[in-house]
Amino acid sequence: MHPITDALPATLCYLDGKYTALRDAKISVLDRGFIFGDGVYEVVPVYGGQPFCFEEHMARLDRSLAELQITNPLSLEQWREIAMRLTAPGGDAPQSVYFQITRGVAPRDHSMVRGLRPTVFVMVNPLPPISDAVRAKGVACVTADDFRWQKAHIKSTSLLGAVLARQISVEAGATETIMFRDEWLSEASSSNVWIVKDGILIGPPKDNLVLTGIRYGLLERLCQEHGIPFTLRRVSREEVFAADELLISSATKEVLPVVTLDGKAIGNGHPGPIYDSLYAAYQQAKQRNAQKQGAPA
Repeated sequence: MHPITDALPATLCYLDGKYTALRDAKISVLDRGFIFGDGVYEVVPVYGGQPFCFEEHMARLDRSLAELQITNPLSLEQWREIAMRLTAPGGDAPQSVYFQITRGVAPRDHSMVRGLRPTVFVMVNPLPPISDAVRAKGVACVTADDFRWQKAHIKSTSLLGAVLARQISVEAGATETIMFRDEWLSEASSSNVWIVKDGILIGPPKDNLVLTGIRYGLLERLCQEHGIPFTLRRVSREEVFAADELLISSATKEVLPVVTLDGKAIGNGHPGPIYDSLYAAYQQAKQRNAQKQGAPA
């Protein structure tokens, strides 16, 4: 056995209606998620024992399932109940809940087999925070052409393109790979990307070339609350390198400043004031969410 396999945690997971130790969970080799990547997923952060932006994540799960013509097998409250049970042992520590639904088990055939029972899998992982030292310094990223398919708006388990893109930054010793299609900004391997110019937060439009992260709506709301202009439009490669600030966002990174890209400084090479404001506002939003649910802030 591989040492990583040997070290699989015994934490509880949910698989097709049953709770079991993660290391003991099994699916059929004919599951279409295993054979084709024919499924979707979501990752929901949990702070203070409460899922953050849970309804927004589940709404995106609905949209992804609809694109694949898979009926959502559970209700919003059933998904929430599973998440709360799995995260309860972790107490108030930051965690993430991974939800995955595949089309189900069938003989291997590319066509969408009707009437299958979807395979439902949920697990929980620790969500270690990015250190204050890293946030104060900012991170380095690299660029690449966006070689993925044309339906990036589906949060599909078919993530080979993202894996290959992320490996580019791993081998460069960078935090993320920021991608461009025909010289226009799309997104990073597992993050959305934002520029700041003249005090305005700017991101690519919501279309089929970008997975619209839950941070899209959250950052727009935070900008409105704090008087920061916000707009979505096409962003050129030239604009990215000429930006005053460059940010990436995701469920696990929250919002993070990028200070160098392909070895070139962005702005003055330090995290900027818009990042500082948005990060502080993000922490306040997390506290409000925990307090709203009656949990410790």
